[in-house]
Amino acid sequence: MDTSEPRTLLIGGGHAHLAVLADWIKNGLPSPDAAILTPSPHLRYSGTVPGWIAGEYARDEGLVDVAGLAKAAGAQLILDRCVSLDANTRTVLTQNNGVQKFEIASIDTGGVGRAGSVLGDDPRVIDVRPIDGFVDEVARRLASKAVQNIAVIGGGAGGVELAFGLRNRTGASRLTVIEGAGGLLPSFGSSARRLVKAELTAQGITTLFGDARFVDDVLFAGKQPLEHVELIIAALGTAAPDWPHVSGLATNNAGFIAVDRYQRSLSHPHIFAVGDVAARQDREVPRSGVHAVHAGPIVAANIRAAAQGNCPSKSYRPRPASLYLLSTGDGAAVATYGPIAAKGRWAGKLKRWIDKRWLASYARLSGKM
Repeated sequence: MDTSEPRTLLIGGGHAHLAVLADWIKNGLPSPDAAILTPSPHLRYSGTVPGWIAGEYARDEGLVDVAGLAKAAGAQLILDRCVSLDANTRTVLTQNNGVQKFEIASIDTGGVGRAGSVLGDDPRVIDVRPIDGFVDEVARRLASKAVQNIAVIGGGAGGVELAFGLRNRTGASRLTVIEGAGGLLPSFGSSARRLVKAELTAQGITTLFGDARFVDDVLFAGKQPLEHVELIIAALGTAAPDWPHVSGLATNNAGFIAVDRYQRSLSHPHIFAVGDVAARQDREVPRSGVHAVHAGPIVAANIRAAAQGNCPSKSYRPRPASLYLLSTGDGAAVATYGPIAAKGRWAGKLKRWIDKRWLASYARLSGKM
């Protein structure tokens, strides 16, 4: 059993915690015994996964070396997974029965998939979460046989990009996006929805309105059956893991850790939470990698303040609009910023440039470039 007691403990190696590690590399550790607890030495950047499927990236091109960042920062690396947390005693129980104590903690473990709770068990279904398991399973399925009938469940940005990637990877004779009751790209403007819908049609991808469900092993979109589907991708968003609800931490009705404008737990101010596992209570912040990345430096500053005995003062304020680049799997992309949207190969080049620049910034910090 590991009984070391890091004063400052990062729980999870998510996108925001990359920025915290970067801060520690540049400005020193907030305390001499700081540590990160994460199940993997790498983070897979989800933004490159549709491009990998489409053949625009190598499979591991989107990996960030979390272990290298921890080493460069001088932080202890604990390769294990949090399975429970006691906010009052300030202890974490890990999957390998280790106990980690802390004085200040930050949680960025991400959420969990919703396929099981929404659809039940079916061997054809692959949940997008966790992303590493998704990549492994997609690679295995597509290598084992030619797949001709694919359904993607979820009409958000993730589902759309995966559908485009699969169209250009597999050449399946039938590919369907089941949009859900919210419709196609419900959080985007009408111009973006129109461009994406036109591109889906141009690539021979069918869209169906309505929620997905199984009836006697047949997949339905609303009342319409989809016969002989061989592969089902569940891009249904994220659910809260079970452990925060029983940790003593305040959670919202969906089980996500309730935090204030400083990303602090409402019930335990010595604990921060960020990314998909957290829910701001002062304002609505969509669960998106864009917001997790931008919140990272804010969390880093607030952790450092708390470790020095000061009150956190930084708050992440989402911009009124964010730039999104939705890959169409053929080298192009749809660029959207608020109500404005445009499509072209220039947008695809811009997306790849942004992705690679972001990955390269962490490669340099970890000493890999």
